[in-house]
Amino acid sequence: MRPSLRMRLGDLLVDEQMITEAQLSEALNAQAATGRKLGATLIALEFISEPQLLRFLAQQLKVPFLDISQRKISPEVSKLLSEVMARRYRALVIEDNGDSVLIGMSDPADLRGLDQLGPIFAPKRIDLAVVQESQIMVAFDNVYRRTEEITSFAEQLHEEYEDVEEFDLNSLGDDSSDATVVKLLQSIFEDAVQVRASDIHIEPDESMLRIRQRVDGVLQEHILHQVKIASALVLRLKLMSGLDISEKRLPQDGRFNIKVHTHSIDVRLSTMPVQYGESVVMRLLDQSAGLLTLDETGMPTHILKRLRSILKRPHGMILVTGPTGSGKTTTLYGALSELNQPEKKIITVEDPVEYRIGRINQVQIKNKIGLSFASILRTALRQDPDILMVGEMRDQETVEIGLRGALTGHLVLSTLHTNDAITSAMRLIDMGAPAYLVASSLRAIIAQRLVRRVCENCKTQYHPDHQETSWLKYLKVDVANSQFWCGKGCTACNHTGYKGRVGVFELLEMDDAMMDALRQDDTQSFSDAAKNSAQFTPLSSKALEYAKQGLTTLDEVFKVAEYIPEIIGDDDATL
Repeated sequence: MRPSLRMRLGDLLVDEQMITEAQLSEALNAQAATGRKLGATLIALEFISEPQLLRFLAQQLKVPFLDISQRKISPEVSKLLSEVMARRYRALVIEDNGDSVLIGMSDPADLRGLDQLGPIFAPKRIDLAVVQESQIMVAFDNVYRRTEEITSFAEQLHEEYEDVEEFDLNSLGDDSSDATVVKLLQSIFEDAVQVRASDIHIEPDESMLRIRQRVDGVLQEHILHQVKIASALVLRLKLMSGLDISEKRLPQDGRFNIKVHTHSIDVRLSTMPVQYGESVVMRLLDQSAGLLTLDETGMPTHILKRLRSILKRPHGMILVTGPTGSGKTTTLYGALSELNQPEKKIITVEDPVEYRIGRINQVQIKNKIGLSFASILRTALRQDPDILMVGEMRDQETVEIGLRGALTGHLVLSTLHTNDAITSAMRLIDMGAPAYLVASSLRAIIAQRLVRRVCENCKTQYHPDHQETSWLKYLKVDVANSQFWCGKGCTACNHTGYKGRVGVFELLEMDDAMMDALRQDDTQSFSDAAKNSAQFTPLSSKALEYAKQGLTTLDEVFKVAEYIPEIIGDDDATL
């Protein structure tokens, strides 16, 4: 099928009064300057929306306009067209009906594309549909995963070294003999970047090798049965990270940079000996994406305003708390970016340095040579800093030096692994810091979590079950007049019901009542004073607000509010 327009697109749109002559003239001038297609130019100039244009095109070409956002598309069917051709012509194979194929295109009037696609599917007939380009691009990322490619390279590597007892430098060198390992790792990284994974786990088991990726905080698993290749992958990764390849009994940490398409990925690698070899976990940091500002973290406006006010103070300690993967480092770097001014001397002590920032003196911890948090902090305080950032409060010595630095005229920012803001202050005392020092130095604590967003494409209303209703009633939520949502699962979210994450924050500012309780080491009085603070809103309340707004689900709320099942009544607790 090769449809064609009876008139030029611009004239048709003017004829149907969808744009004016003046708008067409302006768009044609812009098109001449940029070289873009007229339709894309009209959309960019906001003279017409993409759905309006595509529906109009579908009507003129007498082909259907399809919304594929909630349509389950078979990867086997879509792969009838190679990824290169699919992306070049923005064409997605949606159905294979035996004697014909249904292909969705964002520009079905692309005659060159149609001429190229025809011979590929001959003698089958091509039936066209118009689909939004954004939906096609999302489908590409889900359909053209690298899982088959990874399996193929794994099988090839297994065959090449089938007779080798164990991989070492003699069996796997730096020449063409290890090309398959390089291709396999490249495919693993490409797949991870494509699905926006934050971590890659390589885990050998007795009879299989697990490749797992953490996407939106949840691990997705791909199993390889060529378990023997695990040592080859670990060896290559150690070489890339500059680690000791002969040491397999002890954990090691390293880092390297890799280019994946247009992305520059900084990889933090950790190895650990396990029962069937070595487990590897890699944290992926997309350097090309740049640092997020505080505005981009998703922090609520009232918390952001108060935080900025606190950051302007010349001294005191600000803590950012939460579990691993909750976005603490992102918040800290966002704060540092705002504080990074020519008149401010900033020193950071990190393990490791995750992002390089100009004008800031960043120091990498090296415990093997005695370059610890505490030793660098002592030196940093003699470097005339205005602001100090300590990657993590890990021990009593680091805590005390940081607190004394905050007490002697420096603004100190750091992180702590605690569940909420209220327990963080007491945690410093539990680590051995004098109570009076914590009370005098600590100014504010930010606690945060990342909860998964409901996929907008497949969002549907959700009715809480009996147990969830009991929890909501305990929180004094009017369940009858509240709406909650969940995702059914679609192509856009890879059928998980979630796409992306949103930050949940609580900010606790120290006041006189809290400081008095800290000086007396009175946990209960401190907790009561914090909860009674007019400006304090707990994480669970903010997460619940997001659920009511349809941003997240109740399931994600109860992951944040872990204490709820423990404090509801016995009858409800056993539901």
